[in-house]
Amino acid sequence: MIKTPVCDLVGIEYPIFQGGMAWISDGTLAAAVSNGGGLGIISAMNADAEYLRGEINKARELTGGKKPFGVNIMLASPFADEVAQVAADEKVPVITTGAGNPSKYIEMWLKSGAKVMPLVASVAMAKLLSRTGVSAIIAEGGESGGHVGELTTMVLIPQVCDVTDLPVIAAGGIADGRGVAAAFMLGAQGVQLGTRFLAAEECSVHRNYKDKILKATDISTTTTGKRLGHPVRSLKTPFIRAYAKAEYDSSISNEELEAMGAGSLRLAAVEGDAEKGTFLAGQIAGMVNKEQSAAEMIKEIFTEAEVILRGANQWVK
Repeated sequence: MIKTPVCDLVGIEYPIFQGGMAWISDGTLAAAVSNGGGLGIISAMNADAEYLRGEINKARELTGGKKPFGVNIMLASPFADEVAQVAADEKVPVITTGAGNPSKYIEMWLKSGAKVMPLVASVAMAKLLSRTGVSAIIAEGGESGGHVGELTTMVLIPQVCDVTDLPVIAAGGIADGRGVAAAFMLGAQGVQLGTRFLAAEECSVHRNYKDKILKATDISTTTTGKRLGHPVRSLKTPFIRAYAKAEYDSSISNEELEAMGAGSLRLAAVEGDAEKGTFLAGQIAGMVNKEQSAAEMIKEIFTEAEVILRGANQWVK
């Protein structure tokens, strides 16, 4: 069985986190992952304090209050201040962050007893946040779904490991045991998966969204939003193709581009709108081809990883 210091740090059986995906990572999915031995994470997304508190209570109920779980705070949210406070007030065991620098909240979270684990896409941010008292760094490569950076997981993980003594959680482009084994070889002590969990039986995302993931191939995703300074990876759909075209149209302002994408993720995740929705997904979507319970996924992934790691020396003479 694979066990790393991350397991003891968080109190989980397997060193795997479920990514915080807006409109997808709710209390039900987080509880299923936590009950399966990993760390389930609730996405605070752009929601308010009342929503987050409700999902935290749901996760606690479904885990019987006996399994750790986390909350992901999207720092660009207009409700960031209030959901950050809720996470502290509710004494959430683990807090992860994305879309910005969480330094202003870290002291409050640490006082609440939380393990804080910011997500970074660059070495510079990893170095900065390593000095703030956080417990681990989640380093995410550009293969991932949603908001992405420039560096790939293969080059980002070892460079982040070189500049911090904290445990590094690898994210982006990981779907099975091979990806987990590779992440460990790069220096990571754990992994975070998002796209794979879209196919979990407990994931409440719209059926159309799941079907698109299950039918995806290796070339099904693309990135848009570079012109606005925040590229996003999603499945190629009629809306995304139109949006990509609009990015190259100088007659369309940045404000119009922002408005064009507003609400499109909800249309995909909640309503399953195949024409107007944005279906966020990582490049590994083509490797997701079956629905399973979250627990079955986790067990399968680490069974594969253990076999691969045990046989890794076959190439060394």
